Amino acid sequence: MYKIVFLRHGESVWNKKDLFTGWTDVSLTKLGESEAIEAGRYLRRRGFVFDIAWHSFLKRTTKTLHLVLDELKSPPSTIYADWRLNERHYGNLQGSSKIAMAHKFGMDQVFHWRRGYDVHPPQITAANRYNQRNDKKYKDIMVPREESLKDVVTRVVEFWKEEVVPRIKNGDRILIVASGNSLRALIKYLDKVPVREIIKLNIPLAIPLVYELDKNLKPQRHYYLASKKKLDAEISRIKHVGKIKN
Repeated sequence: MYKIVFLRHGESVWNKKDLFTGWTDVSLTKLGESEAIEAGRYLRRRGFVFDIAWHSFLKRTTKTLHLVLDELKSPPSTIYADWRLNERHYGNLQGSSKIAMAHKFGMDQVFHWRRGYDVHPPQITAANRYNQRNDKKYKDIMVPREESLKDVVTRVVEFWKEEVVPRIKNGDRILIVASGNSLRALIKYLDKVPVREIIKLNIPLAIPLVYELDKNLKPQRHYYLASKKKLDAEISRIKHVGKIKN
C-alpha cells in the first residue's frame, strides 16, 4: 500500500478578495500562512515523513510548502517545482472580481467559467497586466492564453505519469502542494470522477488530503486530515466563492 499527500495552498491575497487568480503570482495572506503552518503541524502529529515534495511555479504553493516543511521533524531531501501543477489559466478573467463578473454576467456564467470542464474563459490579451507571456520563469514554456479544466487534466496527468508514478513505485513518500483546479484534475484522473461530479467538487484550502493506493496505484481510500467540523466549515467557505450575497 502506498500513501501520497495532496495539499492545496493556504489562503492567497486574491482568494481573500475573491478575484480570478489563475497563473497570477500572488502571495499568501497572514491567514494563509497560519493555515499552512497548521497543516504542517497536523502532518507532524500524524507521523508523516516525506522523501520528495512538489510545488507549482506559483509562490503561493512554494510558500505553503516551505511553511509546512518548517513544521516537520524530517523535511524531504528533494523538492521540485513543476509548472504543470499551476492553477488553471483563467485568461482575460485574471484579476477580475468574481462578484463583479457575477453581477455583470450572472452567477451561472461565473460558475461555468470557474468549474466547467470543457468551458474556455476569454483569452488573455497582450495588454492585460496579468499576462505571463514575458515572465522569465516561463521562458521554456508555451504559456496558454486560457485553459479549460480539461486542459488542466491533460497536463496534470502527464506530470503524474512522468514524475510521480516512478517515484511512488520506488517507495518514495510524496507531498504535492498545488492549487484547487490542478488538484481537482488529479482527483478526477485517480478516482475516474465523471464530469458532472468533478465540477461540483470543492477542495478546501490547506487541509492535507491523503490517498492510499494499491500496488497498481489504484486508489483504495482517501481522507482529509481535519475534524469533520473544520472540514465542513472550509468546504462551505469554498462553496460561497463568487456568489452574490442577498
